[in-house]
Amino acid sequence: MSSSAQTAAPMSSSSSDRWPKVLALTIVLLIAAGFVLRYVFRYYLHFNEAAFTDPMRGAANYWRMRGWLLLHITSGMLALLIGPWQFSRRLRQRYLQLHRVSGRIYVIAVLCGCAAAFRLAAGTTFGKAWGVGLACLAFAWATTTLMAYYAVRQRQISIHREWMIRSYVVTFAFVTFRVFNDYPPMMNWLPEADRSNTYVWVCWAIPLLITEVILQLVRMKGAKPAGVRAKQGVAHS
Repeated sequence: MSSSAQTAAPMSSSSSDRWPKVLALTIVLLIAAGFVLRYVFRYYLHFNEAAFTDPMRGAANYWRMRGWLLLHITSGMLALLIGPWQFSRRLRQRYLQLHRVSGRIYVIAVLCGCAAAFRLAAGTTFGKAWGVGLACLAFAWATTTLMAYYAVRQRQISIHREWMIRSYVVTFAFVTFRVFNDYPPMMNWLPEADRSNTYVWVCWAIPLLITEVILQLVRMKGAKPAGVRAKQGVAHS
């Protein structure tokens, strides 16, 4: 076999492995952009009390704490739209400095969004159950993001990537919540009074659990059993 053919095979394999990831990231970005257009821009385009009132439940605290709400949704929007680009290996390899800068912006955006979420949770008029659920979501958001940041500062890149995946799953909870709460069939499964208080937990806890299972399965698949490692050590000795 010629050397050109040998070179072409790995390139073809790499290309076929890359396209599913590109497609997945594109779909995530499109969904995130659609969410921003549908649920975020109206607060900027119509800065009045009516626009800050949730049509499903009413939300007096939204207008009263509009500064905190704008900080929360602006920070969340930045994290939501920046996050997928952090998972592009090609962009990371070609523009490492841009990757680092956008990563710092992502962390700052998450922390600002969390600070605003804690304030909104403390002053909510939706009841204590909603406030506790929102505060716990913010805590999970901050924890996963800070773990990702700490790992990269320790140059534990593989661990950093895993925590970034967890962090973005929690970031995407804003989208997941709206899908569950506002669209059938999920919105029809619970009474309106219980729906938001339930889905504020479901939107991040279940996706994060599924993500953790997948990450651990990948790790176990890549790890060699102790017996195999021992045999290889004997063979090389």
